[in-house]
Amino acid sequence: MKSSNPVFSRWGATRDAAPAGAPTRHPVGATAGGRPADDYLTNPYAPAAGAGPDAGARTAGTAGTAITMDDVVVRTATTLGTVVLTAVLSWLLLPVDEANIGRSYGIAVGAALIAFVLSLVQAFRRAPAPALILGYAAFEGVFLGVISSATSTYIAPGVVVQAVLGTFAVSAGVLIAYRMRWIRVDRRFAGFVAAAATGFLLLLVADLLFSAFGAGNGLGFHSGGLGVLFGVIGILLGAAFLALDFKQVEDAVAYGAPREEAWLAAFGLTMTLVWIYLQVLQVLSILNSDS
Repeated sequence: MKSSNPVFSRWGATRDAAPAGAPTRHPVGATAGGRPADDYLTNPYAPAAGAGPDAGARTAGTAGTAITMDDVVVRTATTLGTVVLTAVLSWLLLPVDEANIGRSYGIAVGAALIAFVLSLVQAFRRAPAPALILGYAAFEGVFLGVISSATSTYIAPGVVVQAVLGTFAVSAGVLIAYRMRWIRVDRRFAGFVAAAATGFLLLLVADLLFSAFGAGNGLGFHSGGLGVLFGVIGILLGAAFLALDFKQVEDAVAYGAPREEAWLAAFGLTMTLVWIYLQVLQVLSILNSDS
């Protein structure tokens, strides 16, 4: 399954096709042997133009092993549940107070680096590895737990609950808009989001460099009106990638991708939701600290 995540995009790699004669399912708008109405860039499962009617999707599964929406829901719930569990445990077992703040931040940074490495390894694998994905989720949860605890303790008490609710609201809004077809996920949409994500990440890197070389607050993306604006842009960007994730899941189910790809769907959705949560947390923290 091709990733539509802001950082990693490796799911479009070619995998083994279905055996000859395996049935192929086409969503509404597909033509026999050709791509569907939506552009191939956002649908890696459609058979190439000119392929015969028996040519399956690039990742078509055999009968009984094709991905279903239930598979995606279960794997995503497992991955997100791992993030939440480790976040709660790290909040409780790694208190961010005056006596332990250095140790807690050290563990958080270490967990974030490990999660990043695990996600990179998975991104460059041809097949999903549940152990890698769940390992990423566990270490990401440790990072989120410490950061959330520190934010709630020293910046804005109660903001974590608001951020979680905000993340749910954004996700529900995108899902409704996608299901109602208010969002058209096509080649133009994907290209625009990719360009916006590239610019956003370059600004983040520049901000880190300025901070590292003694510019104090960097480019000012973490406080004041500029910080709120930057966070809102990050939320909108995450919402756009969430729509792309939904499109990939829909196409995978419609074209009968292998069931193992449900883990990749869970991986991409988890990364996107973590991104949205962090951006919402930043915006709410700035607003609460300035009030």
